[in-house]
Amino acid sequence: MGVIMIKCPRTGRAINTGMKSDRETFQCSTVFFSRSYCTSCRTNHEWFARDAWVHEPEHELRKAS
Repeated sequence: MGVIMIKCPRTGRAINTGMKSDRETFQCSTVFFSRSYCTSCRTNHEWFARDAWVHEPEHELRKAS
């Protein structure tokens, strides 16, 4: 299980949307639109699922081994 991330259009930083999913489920989900508060620039960003990704730190560790 990981967290759904988006890129802040103002700062370029990756931000956590507060949503959780695994990569397979997220890739199979329907196209959706959402809003998330950005702690980097302190505003809400609107985004589509195609602009997001799932960050799974444990998955990254397994790939590095």
